[in-house]
Amino acid sequence: MTLLALDSVTKRYGDVTAVDRVTFSIDRGQVVGFLGPNGAGKSTTMRMITQYHEPDHGTILFDGVPLADAGREAKRRVGYLPENNPLYTDMLVAEYLQFVGRLREMSGTELARGTDEAVVATGIETVFHRPIGELSKGYRQRVGLAAAILHRPDLLVLDEPTEGLDPNQRVEIRKLIGDLGKDRTVLLSTHILPEVQHTCSRLLIINRGRIAADGPVEELLSRAGGQVHISVEVEGDGAAERLATLPGVISAQQAAPAEEVAGSNGRLKMRLTASASTDLRPEIFRLATRSGWTVYDLHQEAGSLEDLFRQLTAPEETP
Repeated sequence: MTLLALDSVTKRYGDVTAVDRVTFSIDRGQVVGFLGPNGAGKSTTMRMITQYHEPDHGTILFDGVPLADAGREAKRRVGYLPENNPLYTDMLVAEYLQFVGRLREMSGTELARGTDEAVVATGIETVFHRPIGELSKGYRQRVGLAAAILHRPDLLVLDEPTEGLDPNQRVEIRKLIGDLGKDRTVLLSTHILPEVQHTCSRLLIINRGRIAADGPVEELLSRAGGQVHISVEVEGDGAAERLATLPGVISAQQAAPAEEVAGSNGRLKMRLTASASTDLRPEIFRLATRSGWTVYDLHQEAGSLEDLFRQLTAPEETP
């Protein structure tokens, strides 16, 4: 059942059209990745969904009711973590969550239960009584997430939640978002592409204010097309030169020099880029057989989200 629907939503800032007739819908229980280059309209779209901005044209429906009519009732059912994660660093974590809860018109048992659930869900028990200003960036993001889910929202909107985190912290927050998505509908904006593949079931790509792609992640990856990448690890004379000159090979890169491959004796790893219209693997195998090479690995890599993103968001060529 549809929880959020945008119909021809447009937002302009002077002569600049930040969002141009955007249309999409999100069903309950989906975790949706929202991608796009800087300035593509991601944050503006999310700010309209969370009612920080009003659209100039078009309609946003929340649970079937226009946001313009739902007003505060819709806000009560939406959680939002903006990119800048506004926190009061002189407050204790406990004080901040109490403050946010009161802003959400929560009190008594409701606030106590919501706080307990948010603290456990985000794993901030050990820092609950510490000043926010003393926390690491990873824990600050956790506090921001706790504040966003404190009131048990039906829709959770996250704008670059892992920005500025180290790889370990990103993995932790990614797992947390995945867990939160089991009970909520999540719209996740990020420019870190592996997060989408590990966290989201569906992908929206926006470019120059318009939706460029919308669908299940695996389905869109299968369209990351035009080219494929083939990984080859072989041992034999002249392998690098002969693989690179096979018909259909667009480019060839040596992934690891022979001397870096254990027990090499001429063994090397290659990454070939070829047209998706032709499967080169049988030809590579036949070449290896004729040449007397030993083949240690030969596989075609899955479609790359990075490739798809570049194809859909490439700058327009000027004549």
